[in-house]
Amino acid sequence: MSQNPPQLRPDLARAAIPDVRRDGQPTIGMVSLGCPKALVDSERILTRLRAEGYAISPDYSGADAVIVNTCGFLDSAKAESLDAIGEALKENGRVIVTGCLGAEPDYITGTHPKVLAVTGPHQYEQVLDAVHGAVPPAPDPFVDLLPASSVSLTPRHYSYLKISEGCNHHCKFCIIPDMRGRLVSRPAHAVMREAEKLVAAGVKELLVISQDTSAYGVDLKHAEDRGHRAHITDLARDLGSLGAWVRLHYVYPYPHVRNLIPLMAEGLVLPYLDIPFQHAHPDTLKRMARPAAAAKTLDEIAAWRAACPDITLRSTFIVGYPGETEAEFQTLLDWMDEAQLDRVGAFQYENVKGARANDLPDHVPEEVKQDRFDRFMEKAQAISEAKLAAKVGTRIDVIVDEVDEDGATCRTKADAPEIDGNLFIDEGFEALKPGDIVSVTVDEAGEYDLWGKI
Repeated sequence: MSQNPPQLRPDLARAAIPDVRRDGQPTIGMVSLGCPKALVDSERILTRLRAEGYAISPDYSGADAVIVNTCGFLDSAKAESLDAIGEALKENGRVIVTGCLGAEPDYITGTHPKVLAVTGPHQYEQVLDAVHGAVPPAPDPFVDLLPASSVSLTPRHYSYLKISEGCNHHCKFCIIPDMRGRLVSRPAHAVMREAEKLVAAGVKELLVISQDTSAYGVDLKHAEDRGHRAHITDLARDLGSLGAWVRLHYVYPYPHVRNLIPLMAEGLVLPYLDIPFQHAHPDTLKRMARPAAAAKTLDEIAAWRAACPDITLRSTFIVGYPGETEAEFQTLLDWMDEAQLDRVGAFQYENVKGARANDLPDHVPEEVKQDRFDRFMEKAQAISEAKLAAKVGTRIDVIVDEVDEDGATCRTKADAPEIDGNLFIDEGFEALKPGDIVSVTVDEAGEYDLWGKI
């Protein structure tokens, strides 16, 4: 969570950011840290700047100023953000800071007093004002027109689609509601309009994101407007009609999630659920202020798999949460044996400034956290390896992400970009290009990746 994928850095990005500018055109660079929701914010900022006549630089040296969109969820993420700000100051010298860590301006300026401005999360107008002050716009009305499609920091064939901001949960380890506020859903017709434009521009996969995707539309009372209802089931069905892969992230296991499973069985949306379970022991979940019905969750998982046998379940867990006993941790391991989740990640608990979990008693020693993390990931890896081995000999559809002289890097319907595994093709790949969806036969499996042939 705290480590920013190198593909999102302006100097290492896979995205095709054009390095073209007219004489005298002001140019901005961007470093986007943290989660995909922050990446969408970065894309919106750059799109607005492009519309105002700014060029976008793919590196530090070509930029008149650099925006660093920060993450502030964990202390390790804050440290990474400070490092990125320092790097941008060293390489460029003119830096504007925004994003979640921007909610703590004194924390940033205390380390980096030379930054030009600090703004908080999704404060688009304030970011633009800061850019205008640092690098005044100089538009040419005969050249600089609103781009036909938004600036994208992802490869052209997939795109994140943010459907809401904020969160109504009060998990004790999380400060997202404090930084980003309560749930604010986008109108369904606006989400669909954006999705339609993305698909028309060549996007083959829509990655639906929010802080709580299952709660989409609750604040709007699931109102219907212009033919589209603001409810995740209705939205998923509407998105599925566009013909692109639709992948759902950050889905809390509310009872109505079961209504999404038939859409997956029908092929309207990908048979993939990203659900943040966080733990399995009821006492640990209560201390987290999260739903504590882990046994009932196993029943739900069984029902999902009965309705859609091909479903892939992804989740993240926290080990070493304050008060976690060895018996509670063992319950988590036993639950994993039962749940047999396909894709699993884990984090060692760490304090976050402002989080209520900091004040809980019985914090777990660092060496115990590390030991539990290692044991948890060893089990998760064994489950993944067995599940992937069972795919050898099957024929599956994959989407091509990259092609180079050594082969094609692809993903199955069970793999989200950057966080899950890959399928590699090293023979007969020469005619493939990013965005192609092809059928392959799996002929080899590893711990997290597959290999196949067309």
